[in-house]
Amino acid sequence: MAYILRSTARLKPAVRYNRRFLISATSIHSTPPAPSRSRTVATASKPEVAGMDYQSQPYFPDEPRAPAVKTPIPGPKSQEAIMELDQVFDTRSLNMMANYRDSFGNYIADPDGNVLLDVYSQIASIPVGYSNPRLLEAASSKDMASAIINRPALGNFPPHDWAEILKTGILKVAPKGLNQVFTGMSGSDANETAYKAAFMWKRQQERGGRDIEFTEEEMHSSMNNATPGSPDLSILSFKTGFHGRLMASLSTTRSKPIHKLDIPAFNWPQASFPQLKYPLPANEAENAAEEQRCLAEVEHLITTWPNRPAAIVVEPIQSEGGDNHASPSFFRSLRSLTRKHDILFIVDEVQTGVGATGKFWAHEHWNLPEGEEPDMVTFSKKAQAAGFYFGRPDIRPNKPYRNFNTWMGDPARALLFRAIVEEIERLSLVENTRVVGDYLYEGLEKLGQHFPGQIMNLRGQGQGTFIAWDSPKRDEFLKKGKAVGVNIGGSGASAVRLRPMLIFQKHHADILLESIEKILSGAV
Repeated sequence: MAYILRSTARLKPAVRYNRRFLISATSIHSTPPAPSRSRTVATASKPEVAGMDYQSQPYFPDEPRAPAVKTPIPGPKSQEAIMELDQVFDTRSLNMMANYRDSFGNYIADPDGNVLLDVYSQIASIPVGYSNPRLLEAASSKDMASAIINRPALGNFPPHDWAEILKTGILKVAPKGLNQVFTGMSGSDANETAYKAAFMWKRQQERGGRDIEFTEEEMHSSMNNATPGSPDLSILSFKTGFHGRLMASLSTTRSKPIHKLDIPAFNWPQASFPQLKYPLPANEAENAAEEQRCLAEVEHLITTWPNRPAAIVVEPIQSEGGDNHASPSFFRSLRSLTRKHDILFIVDEVQTGVGATGKFWAHEHWNLPEGEEPDMVTFSKKAQAAGFYFGRPDIRPNKPYRNFNTWMGDPARALLFRAIVEEIERLSLVENTRVVGDYLYEGLEKLGQHFPGQIMNLRGQGQGTFIAWDSPKRDEFLKKGKAVGVNIGGSGASAVRLRPMLIFQKHHADILLESIEKILSGAV
């Protein structure tokens, strides 16, 4: 069944491009062209055709024309590989077995020859497509080879060009007002080290400044995990938030019990995150009151919690917890509270950062005044590197080895992020995500009208392709997605979340919308 809600323009046969020929839209179960073994940078280049909108041209001309489902998923070869893997590695969280050598662009392949349109993209971590030729070129460079085989202990033995690598990559896209970076290993690590920086900042402040030496009592008590060396400080986070699974980051994670069970945790405060009602225009007054309630709760916790907060950490969109949104006004008010009570404002952009919301950093949507930028912004996932940005000089610890580990990041990943940034800029992918997100949201709105009760609380309008909705049969919906050739993810208790790559275009959105229609209409 064709997507029933196409506009007049979309009723024309959708054209799929291949570098060798043009073809009309094919069935979901058609066979894509065999992956090319001689793809070059040129085959993934932005077409430069005079007078044509670049968004109508494919970023990956050799990309499969459509999904191809040849076997149930997992198929026999996948099942065999899973059984072998399970002998040495826990496979109980496995979503699907992948064949990355045959995955290209927006499409993920498996060992059985199934090729799926991937709008989950490794839990929002693939930015510019599988097997991107430009990234392959960067990965094949002498600089990359040296970074891999001579991996440095960055705090002690940084490479001579480390500053240049940072300035031309990670720091080139630093959030406004933040001109320094602490590189790390993962999103959890990024948050963990940001929390440490906040605690050291607060104690330096309470001690009287960076130049005040530690007392003997502080040094001795710290070795016994006691005050004053181990102070009664905390990080304030939000209910249904997710910030990682290390010890401190897990204490601020509140999304699902399975993440936290059996793990000791710090006695740190959690505030309510606004639970907005949709559609937003019809619930403005009620949602504004809900946000004010949550802000009042935040201030109460800051002023009364026994382990005083050194910082607040918040996601621009609570991702793992169910794609929960709040208004720019809420976040601006939150920033004002941190100023009022002299604590730091940490924005966790691990999942929302690097272009997915139609801005490079999601907190840009808040329009914070100059000088009111976040104190720290953590990043990972689509960056393929990790760490936190900061700008205030006093966030640097007063002595070396205080925020430190052997690796302190990875130059190979920093080089990869630099190549990703170059690809994003070359193809204007943040703008592409904004435009395609609006197009996709409009299509989902129409589907929701046609299938009432199936697409509920649709959210993410104006947030690029960072879109989600609640489904009464979410897990069944995700399973059927694979049957029609689409890999989709969920979050929270009932949300379907879309996390396509930045190279996701309108013709991919058409395939996705038609696939969703098949599921909702009972065709699968």
